[in-house]
Amino acid sequence: MGQARPRAALAPDDIDFSDLDFWTRPLDERDAAFALLRERPEAPFYAETMDVGGGVGPGYYVLTRHADVQEASRHPEVFSSAQGIRIEERAPEFVEIFNSMISMDDPRHARLRRIVSQAFTPRMIQRFAGDVERAAAEVVDRVAERGSCDFVAEIAARLPLRIICDLMGIDEKDQAFVFDRSNVILGAEDPEYVAELEDVSTAVMAAANELGDLVADLARVRAERPAGDLTTALISANPDGERLTRQEIASFFVLLVLAGNETTRNAISHGLVLLTDHPEQRARWASDFDGYARTAVEEIVRVASPVVYMRRTLTRDHETASGQRFAEGDKVLLCYWSANRDESVFDAPDRFDVGRDPNPHIGFGAAGPHFCLGAHLARREITVMFRELFRRVPDIRASGEPDRLRSSFLNGIKRLPCEFTPVR
Repeated sequence: MGQARPRAALAPDDIDFSDLDFWTRPLDERDAAFALLRERPEAPFYAETMDVGGGVGPGYYVLTRHADVQEASRHPEVFSSAQGIRIEERAPEFVEIFNSMISMDDPRHARLRRIVSQAFTPRMIQRFAGDVERAAAEVVDRVAERGSCDFVAEIAARLPLRIICDLMGIDEKDQAFVFDRSNVILGAEDPEYVAELEDVSTAVMAAANELGDLVADLARVRAERPAGDLTTALISANPDGERLTRQEIASFFVLLVLAGNETTRNAISHGLVLLTDHPEQRARWASDFDGYARTAVEEIVRVASPVVYMRRTLTRDHETASGQRFAEGDKVLLCYWSANRDESVFDAPDRFDVGRDPNPHIGFGAAGPHFCLGAHLARREITVMFRELFRRVPDIRASGEPDRLRSSFLNGIKRLPCEFTPVR
């Protein structure tokens, strides 16, 4: 299945995930590098170079094939999340701040997800359906008369940030603060957000603590004055007599902001780049927006793969179905970006196809207990945002190259100039 892709001038030994310069290479070179790795019989191993308050780790393997990533995701009892989801080793204080569902194993993960799921339900999200549509209209209203803007800051970032904050009951005046703090946490490898590498640990911890304090203060208010928001639902959720602690609510908010805000804004940003670069696919979607909405959104998420990888740590010696052997304590990266381009799964994976169906991508994580809890909300936001753009500014296009985030963890876009015919 699939077609042979052109190879960039990059030998397997030149590929180093720990070298941040690798993540500044053009996307086609990175894509070709991953294709080379998928052809190798064994997962490559890399040394570590970054110390983020926990020392330099022992190194890690990278799973690049779709089947291997799926298998690891289905077996959290072997591929554990509890030691962290990033490459770098973390100090104990890091673990405490970011100790939410995404970094837990059962039974703690099951307990927290059960409580959160009672509040964060499709029914509750449906209550905000009108809010998503109104927010998208307001986002476009802000720029419609101008004819150009920074697509990331003024369109792609505004919708998910607004919805997450509205869901939680965060005041509008605090939304810029939430946006800034989340940029520091997820952009720590980028000198624009953290100027000196030795300040990464302090900057990330401070930003996470500030976000946690914001929602912890709100939780105290909601305990006395309940409202119809997610914070109230979280502090009220009580399955089997269990409640979330204030720290667990704070950690969940940090996770929600990072996973629900940043990744959705990057998917929307990449979506405009893809539709600009592939005008025939744009015209195809525009010809029947609702008919193609489901498959177009899934294809944007597949190609964008906003989260490049998740780390797991082996709880015991293990051999995968493909014959790869790991030892207890080994660190393994599940490379979603590469898996979503696996030629054995996707026909012509380099092709952007708004009608691709089936599309078993793992842009929201692979099957298993850590599949994204907010995937349905992300899909809705992406759909509603592009529906509003197609309706109000149908000729919107990227007018320059995206300014990409320097990161091995996120396929992020910091800025993206766009142009469209002003609405008078």
